[in-house]
Amino acid sequence: MPTTFLFSSSIFIVFLALFSLADGGSIGVNYGRTAGDLPSAFKVVKLLKSQGITRVKVYDTDPAVLKSLSGSNIKVTVNLPNQLLSAAAKKPSFANKWIQRNILAYYPHTQIESIAVGNEVFVDPSNTTSFLIPAIKNIHKSLVKYRLDSIIKLSSPIALSALQNSYPSSAGSFKPELIELVFKPLLQFLRKTGSYLMVNAYPFFAYESNADVISLDYALFRQNDGVVDSGNGLRYFNLFDAQIDAVFAAMSALKYDDVPLVVSETGWPSKGDGNEIGSTLENAAAYNGNLIKRILNGGGTPLKPKANLTVFLFAPFNENKKPGPVSERNYGLFYPDMKPVYNIPFTVEGLKNFREETGTGTGGRVERNGSGRVWCVAKEDVGKDKLQAGLDYACGEGGADCRPIQPGATCYDPNELKAHASYAFNSYYQKMGRAAGACYFGGAGVVVTQRPRFGKCEFPTGY
Repeated sequence: MPTTFLFSSSIFIVFLALFSLADGGSIGVNYGRTAGDLPSAFKVVKLLKSQGITRVKVYDTDPAVLKSLSGSNIKVTVNLPNQLLSAAAKKPSFANKWIQRNILAYYPHTQIESIAVGNEVFVDPSNTTSFLIPAIKNIHKSLVKYRLDSIIKLSSPIALSALQNSYPSSAGSFKPELIELVFKPLLQFLRKTGSYLMVNAYPFFAYESNADVISLDYALFRQNDGVVDSGNGLRYFNLFDAQIDAVFAAMSALKYDDVPLVVSETGWPSKGDGNEIGSTLENAAAYNGNLIKRILNGGGTPLKPKANLTVFLFAPFNENKKPGPVSERNYGLFYPDMKPVYNIPFTVEGLKNFREETGTGTGGRVERNGSGRVWCVAKEDVGKDKLQAGLDYACGEGGADCRPIQPGATCYDPNELKAHASYAFNSYYQKMGRAAGACYFGGAGVVVTQRPRFGKCEFPTGY
C-alpha cells in the first residue's frame, strides 16, 4: 500500500520553499586581550579573515584594534565597559562624546554593528546595575542624533546567573529583584529598537559542577538519548540548547518572546586545574567544533526551532594574564604564534572536512566506515505508527527534501513505509549536519555506518 502523507501537496511545496530560503546562524569570536604575548591587532585581523570569521566582539574601543578592522568587512561589536556606566547614565554629554570618539571616528570603514553596554553588570562587584538602563538610553539618544540608531544596535550581555530558575528549561525565569529594575525596561527597549538580548552561556560550568548527573556527550553535542523537559515534553539533545531555551522561557514569561537572542559568549577550556572536570583539549575541540556545526547548519532550539542564532566563541587566544583557575587562561582557539590549539572549521565549507566522533549516549563512540560517512535510517523493530509520525515530521516541519520519494521520482520504489521513512530521516539528519539528536524521531531512527540500500535509491551524506 502506498505511504500515506499527512499533509497536502501545497503545504509540502510551501515547506520546501521555506527551508530552501532558510539560512544557518553565524559564528563570531570574542577578542580578549588579557595577555602579554599576543600578535598585533593587524595580524589578528588577517588570521580572522583567513579562517572565514566574519564577526568579532571586543571588550573596549581600543584604537589599534578598531583601525586594524577598518576595511576588513568583519562586523564589529564594541563595548562600553562597566566602569563607564555611571558617567554614561548621569551625563548625556558624556554619552555623546563617547559616541563621537569611539563610533564616529571609525564608522563606516570599521563595520560597527552593535554596542554592548556593560558586561554581566548583575555580577559586577562595583554594583553598576542601576546605571544600565539610563546609560543605554543616553547612548541611544546619541545614536539617534547621528542617525545611526537603525544601523548600530544596543544591548547588554547577561550571565545565566541572572536566572532564578533554569531547569527544566520551560521553567526559566529571571531573578525577581531584576525584573522591574532591568529586564522589563531592557526588553521593552530591545523590542522597540529591533535589537536582541545578549547572553553569555557556558555549558562547561554546568557540566563541571554536575558531572555526576550531566552526560559529557550531552554537554558536547554528541549522540545521546536526550533529556525530556518535564514542563513541556520537549526533548533536548544538548546542554547548550537547554540553557538558551531557559532564557527564551524567561523572556516569554514576561511577554517578550518576540525579542531575538544572541549568544555573546560561549566556549570550553582546553586545560584546567585537577578539580575542573572536563577541561581537556579533546573536549574543547568537540564542544566548539560541534557547536559551530550546530549553528551554521541552522535549525534553532527545541523551543524556538526557527531561531538561527549568532554565537560568539571565547576566545581567539589563550590569555596568560587572566586571574583565577587554570581554565580561565585556556579558552583560546589559537596559540600566540597563531597556530591552532585544535583543528575546527569556522565556515560551512570547512564543515565538509570536519570529523568529530559521534557519541553513543553511553560514553562510547559510533564507529564509522573508512570514508567517515554516517546515515540515519528507520529502525528494524519500530511500529508503523511511529515510522509514519517520523516521516510526516521530517517531510513537513523538519524541512527534509522528500521530493525523491514522491510517485514517479527516483526513490519512490520500493514503495514501502520503512524505505520512505529511512530516506526522509536521512535527508533531515544530513540537513541538520548530523547533529546529536537529529536522528531520534521519537526513537524510530538509528545512525548506521554502512550505506543504506533500498532499490536503486542513493542516500545523500551531506559531506
